[in-house]
Amino acid sequence: DIKDLAEKSDFLEVAYLLIYGELPSGEQYNNFTKQVAHHSLVNERLHYLFQTFCSSSHPMAIMLAAVGSLSAFYPDLLNFKEADYELTAIRMIAKIPTIAAMSYKYSIGQPFIYPDDSLDFTENFLHMMFATPCTKYTVNSIIKNALNKIFILHADHEQNASTSTVRIAGSSGANPFACISTGIASLLG
Repeated sequence: DIKDLAEKSDFLEVAYLLIYGELPSGEQYNNFTKQVAHHSLVNERLHYLFQTFCSSSHPMAIMLAAVGSLSAFYPDLLNFKEADYELTAIRMIAKIPTIAAMSYKYSIGQPFIYPDDSLDFTENFLHMMFATPCTKYTVNSIIKNALNKIFILHADHEQNASTSTVRIAGSSGANPFACISTGIASLLG
């Protein structure tokens, strides 16, 4: 149950469970975390998209556009097939924290911080959010553990408005990144 997952697992174990239907073995977990880390960078051209927003733009509005723009970077997914599911899910899990951190950094006028593959998923997100080029961010373990639990609880958010919106968009055969952006739009509302 969700309580056991929140107490005994991390977010990437839960993400693996949602994709594959079972918790990963140690080797499966290591391979999965490496794949997520490998896909955490976004194309450098995405940086130009951020410059089109005024500095007072809400980070969620920026994120909505940035996630939707990933459709342009993966045009092969315009004809989404079941075989594309796994890699697309991994790319989303990897890139959305990077885009969320970039959206936040842009909204506060700070430079983007690149992902750090030496950190775990939650540490890396906090690093991208709060480090600066001249200041290393030291992750507080209490904050890290709390955020990890929040990620897990949100993974079990069931049939809310954003989930319904993504499912409706997905039923039309839309690109998966475009579908997720509709869910972000629903959350923004």
